[in-house]
Amino acid sequence: MFYFQLVIMAGTVLLAYYFEYTDTFPVHVQGFFCFDKAFSKPYPGPEDTSKAPPVLVYSLVTAIPTVTILAGELSLFFMKSESAREKTIVTGDCCYFNPLLRRIVRFLGVYSFGLFTTTIFANAGQVVTGNQTPHFLSACRPNYTALGCQSALQYITERRACTGNPLVIASARKSFPSKDAALSVYSAVYTVMYVTLVFTAKGTRLAKPTVCLTLLSLAVLVGVVRVAEYRNHWSDVLAGYLTGGAIAAFLVTCVINNFQQTRPGMPPPRPPRQEPVVGMPMMSLPCVESPLEKLSGPQLHSQRSHDHQPYLFPATPDVLIPSRSISSEV
Repeated sequence: MFYFQLVIMAGTVLLAYYFEYTDTFPVHVQGFFCFDKAFSKPYPGPEDTSKAPPVLVYSLVTAIPTVTILAGELSLFFMKSESAREKTIVTGDCCYFNPLLRRIVRFLGVYSFGLFTTTIFANAGQVVTGNQTPHFLSACRPNYTALGCQSALQYITERRACTGNPLVIASARKSFPSKDAALSVYSAVYTVMYVTLVFTAKGTRLAKPTVCLTLLSLAVLVGVVRVAEYRNHWSDVLAGYLTGGAIAAFLVTCVINNFQQTRPGMPPPRPPRQEPVVGMPMMSLPCVESPLEKLSGPQLHSQRSHDHQPYLFPATPDVLIPSRSISSEV
């Protein structure tokens, strides 16, 4: 199973790479209406000039959950008493893991898998739908005269209608859902559920809510920035929130069992032994000889030893059974 999980993880990473950095999956080309105000917002510039650039978002999405899980697992391990610590070594198909290392690898591994899965879902939605960003017409720069746009109700479906930078145009066709919003909410929900289910704050009731609300606020702020800079619509951001939150909740509840330790099942109880009934009157039954004993009786009882003394075999002892059983059978 360990190798099988590695294969699944490698396939997820490769699929996310092909969606993000190659043209293996072409973007669906949608048309547009002439002079559409919903797509005529000013071009905000490259992604690196944003107030929430992808480098910052991806760094926080990777660092915050990793540091939180490491700090939480180490504190829980060293705060336990020696008798309460788990001392067994968990054996995998190829490796030997300490229980502390096993929990850390498990939680971070599932988080990494969900991170790439969220990226795949977001990129797949953008490629399949091909929805334009609010600044699409500013990046497209269509020649309305050559296209014959006479009214705003005219719909343009020509693939060569745009005259702008092809890379900018391709990026402007990937709006639904917002990938940055999906990754931010996925990271925030996963970390918030870990803090809520694992950490125990003694003496204060506001520590965990403060940390959780701060993380969720940062994730929501990323989506607000995307909308304010005309990089995504509100519907794109909300769809990203739903995608990331659903994946995080599914992995925590159904895959890693709410960050709880899995314990082996208890063996089935042994059936109780039937003790003999004490105090019941016993009665003897006469010994019944078998036909074989009758046939071989003279030979058996007439055997003699070396000193010519008759050698008799011991008789079968009488069988003692409870009197109640006799009456019940009768």
